[in-house]
Amino acid sequence: MKPHIHRRHLLTLGALALTPWAAHANWPQRPVRIIVPFAPGAGTDAMGRLLAQKLGELLGASFVVENRAGASGAIGTQHVAQSAPDGHTLLLIAAPFTTVAAVLPQAGYDPVRGFEPISMVAQGPLLWACNKNLPVANLRELIDYARSRPGRLNYGSAGAGGINHLALEGLKARTGVFITHIPYRGIAPATLDLVAGQLDLITGTIPALAPFVRDGRIKALAVSTPKRTPALPDVPGMSEVGLADFSVNNYFGLVAPRGTPQAVIERINEALPRLLAAPDVQARFKTDALEPASLGSAALGQFLAQDYEGWQKVVAAQGIKLDSV
Repeated sequence: MKPHIHRRHLLTLGALALTPWAAHANWPQRPVRIIVPFAPGAGTDAMGRLLAQKLGELLGASFVVENRAGASGAIGTQHVAQSAPDGHTLLLIAAPFTTVAAVLPQAGYDPVRGFEPISMVAQGPLLWACNKNLPVANLRELIDYARSRPGRLNYGSAGAGGINHLALEGLKARTGVFITHIPYRGIAPATLDLVAGQLDLITGTIPALAPFVRDGRIKALAVSTPKRTPALPDVPGMSEVGLADFSVNNYFGLVAPRGTPQAVIERINEALPRLLAAPDVQARFKTDALEPASLGSAALGQFLAQDYEGWQKVVAAQGIKLDSV
């Protein structure tokens, strides 16, 4: 009898060992929500809908976008952090994922420890642009101009705590210039004030700003990464203006609640190379001045940790204290 009992116990243990995989072998069992923590119509929303469509086609399942906007992305991000880790709730992340947490300790989430990284999918530079009447030709000249006029230049961002805000603070920390920050509710109204001559400087995505550059209403100074981008081949990179060690990346990626099974994460990652190789996806990325960036789970986790730490250092160096965003 003992051998028989022992064998039965082994079979039971074997079944238990397989349970985590077996429970998710038929994942997803219902529509998978991709939470976009920003309002419909923004670039992040468009990326979320593209990924939902393509992942649905590749995995033969339903992926739906759910917008949960507010607090520069913190509300939707908190929602995902508190969601069941069953593979049916994902979060589309972009640069504010780390910047808001760095500038606002009470944001309600930890971008490094509170999530399971899945993959980065795309990245690209921001664009530094100024009022067309400023007597400068590039970012280096703008810095010199601002240094000789401390506090007289201003800068519009899409909101306090976002990537546009901290890009300026990083530049100020790196160069010692004093430029006044003016937060707006989105980059569109800041751009209109730049065109109208009420602002001196902004950063924004290339798709948002390039039309104003091309028709001469604003002046492009540099892209925020070391090298030039094919989207604006005549605009210098940061290395050309003497700031190769100061780079700001705009990125998009996917994370899940902490504890989401690795089997689910691996299945999504298996689909992403095919998604990124699709001609229509590559054409869309080219239009948006983005490059495919298939960083897997471990690499994305490392990137987020370094990015978060870097922005925390900027916040500390600049003494930034916010009660809300």
